[in-house]
Amino acid sequence: MLFNVTAAFRRVTDISPEMLRKMGIRGLILDIDNTLAGHNNPMPAEGVSEWLECMKSHGIRLVIMSNNFRLRVQLFSKLVGLEYISDSKKPFKKGYRRAAMKMGLPKHAMAAVGDQMFTDVLGANLFKIKMLYTMPIGGKKSRLLKFRRLIEYPLMPKRIYCGGGKYIERRNVRAITYSD
Repeated sequence: MLFNVTAAFRRVTDISPEMLRKMGIRGLILDIDNTLAGHNNPMPAEGVSEWLECMKSHGIRLVIMSNNFRLRVQLFSKLVGLEYISDSKKPFKKGYRRAAMKMGLPKHAMAAVGDQMFTDVLGANLFKIKMLYTMPIGGKKSRLLKFRRLIEYPLMPKRIYCGGGKYIERRNVRAITYSD
């Protein structure tokens, strides 16, 4: 399946090292916009910097991979202390291969983390790695982004994990903000 999701989370910070260990995941390919930060926001969303440090302390390898331009990705990556791949051309495989080489991990030990069905999810499935879907961080959106979300909606996972063993149904939520 081209839009298969291994697990779906309300926020990236709901992903725990213990969950990753159970899934056999030792490395994450991370999207920036609407996953680690609001769209084009230069700062990580609330709790993301601490979450990244927690992942690092548990030996999880991390690489940022974004379709965004080099300067945007470079500045954000430097701020959070991670290697990066910009202009990655997701969903095509080339960026994923580069991320795999940077992490030095086999495909079965990696997962992609992101919020978009037609870039993050499709790319992870084409590259044949696990996909950890996160609800997009809310906020002001362009008409194009609103349109993309509308056509992605039927493909989204039906249940979203929101921490503490609790789930929410997709039909009850379209976007999550970190202020919820």
